[in-house]
Amino acid sequence: MNSEGRPTAPSQTTGISPARTFTANRALQQEEGLLFEIGRHDVTGVDLEEPAAFVPRLGGLERAGAIGLPGLSEPEAMRHYVRLSQKNYGIDSGLFPLGSCTMKHNPRLNEKMARLPGFADIHPLQPQSTVPGALALMEMLSHWLIEMTGMNAVALSPKAGAHGELCGMMAIKAALAARGEHERQVVLVPDSAHGTNPATAALIGFSVRSVPAGADGMVRADAVKAALDGDVAAIMLTNPNTCGLFEAEIVAIAAAVHEAGAYFYCDGANFNAIVGKARPGDLGVDAMHINLHKTFSTPHGGGGPGAGPVVLSAALAPFAPAPYLLRDGRGLRLVEDTARDGDHAPFGRLTAFHGQMGMYVRALSYMLSHGANGMKQASEDAVLNANYIRAGLSDLLTQPFGDQPCMHEVLFDDAWLKGTGLTTLDIAKALIDEGYHPMTIYFPLVAHGAMLIEPTESESKLSLDLFIATMRDLALAVRAGEKERFLSAPRLSPRRRLDETRAARQPVLRWKPRAPLPRDTD
Repeated sequence: MNSEGRPTAPSQTTGISPARTFTANRALQQEEGLLFEIGRHDVTGVDLEEPAAFVPRLGGLERAGAIGLPGLSEPEAMRHYVRLSQKNYGIDSGLFPLGSCTMKHNPRLNEKMARLPGFADIHPLQPQSTVPGALALMEMLSHWLIEMTGMNAVALSPKAGAHGELCGMMAIKAALAARGEHERQVVLVPDSAHGTNPATAALIGFSVRSVPAGADGMVRADAVKAALDGDVAAIMLTNPNTCGLFEAEIVAIAAAVHEAGAYFYCDGANFNAIVGKARPGDLGVDAMHINLHKTFSTPHGGGGPGAGPVVLSAALAPFAPAPYLLRDGRGLRLVEDTARDGDHAPFGRLTAFHGQMGMYVRALSYMLSHGANGMKQASEDAVLNANYIRAGLSDLLTQPFGDQPCMHEVLFDDAWLKGTGLTTLDIAKALIDEGYHPMTIYFPLVAHGAMLIEPTESESKLSLDLFIATMRDLALAVRAGEKERFLSAPRLSPRRRLDETRAARQPVLRWKPRAPLPRDTD
């Protein structure tokens, strides 16, 4: 602490603004233009032979002129992409506090496994007979997903969370059609839900009925019962919810939904908080997607595409889409046919290929290397870390639903900024200057000026202490009236604050040659 009682970082700057430089570089923070700005049309880093004579097959639509792509020498190309990579913030750079996104450490063991030739080199059009190991891995992954969720079946093919939502809701629609209950066209969605929930329901023809949350941020069974009638097909509920709270009445909610003849879809985006602690199937859930790229490693973009398998209850298992895994007298195989086959009545085919093998490998590697106890501890540590941040900031920041324990993420609002002339966005921009990616802001919508922070289990106490000290320093600067520090932020990033209103109303969607940008005068 300094003489003012404010936390100090391990090393503080002198407060002197960075000097203006001729190159716009700031020591190792080097300026880098677009390829179109720095490349030339007369050079290239590779030598390509002139193509042999051929007959075009584009029906006269082939390009008549030069393609116009910029060229760079090999060293220039390397420098360009290395410099761009230095402007990225990722989980390997520091704490990534995005709420509801689970940006956790990506174990390198999982990457090594995903790069094994037998998994990395297979092609979706290969005959099944040539990939028995891949099918065996998918079967093992399916087994553990079913075991951890207490469900009866799993559809592996969805590519991400929203795609998984679509899969689960299409299975519900198919189950209702099989019962002849086409009149059920309403889906209940809590006010605190992810935006993809109502969007998914509307996409496949359902109408959406909102369910309000209580004063404590949780959905009450009585509110659900009041919204239920013969038109309701399902409820889409996130648990833990987007306020970072476990829905305490989830069992009663599930019972009411089932009694009304509807189904319970659970948004599994926050499964990282309860793995090994609570099984959704035991709580009455009929369908839930699981973000493999969140819960079982590989943060967003950390290794390519995501994956959103959907676990299904016994009532919905027959309607899982093709292709699906089946082990019978013919061995283990992928069933591609969408026609009814015994107990299976697939609602159709959700995607062209089963896909996402790299994600399957990473997720199973995570599961096997952690074991049951390790995954349970990860959930406990995620919750502990979030509550540690809550306790460290609750005297300066305000919480919309009171200072109650949270799950894997802690939600603050902007009530503590009232009368300061500052907004949640200003706090987020100032956090960039401190070397952090901002937390999730303005979501969930049920909290005004929301700041949603999820540290995950990956962060050490030292890492959390520094983040808490940084946030406390910002909060105390707000109290001290240091308004300009926030309104001018970020000052130290490669680019300054965007005029977001102008960018939305006058977007520039295509690069055009223009005069050089003025140098940053900081």
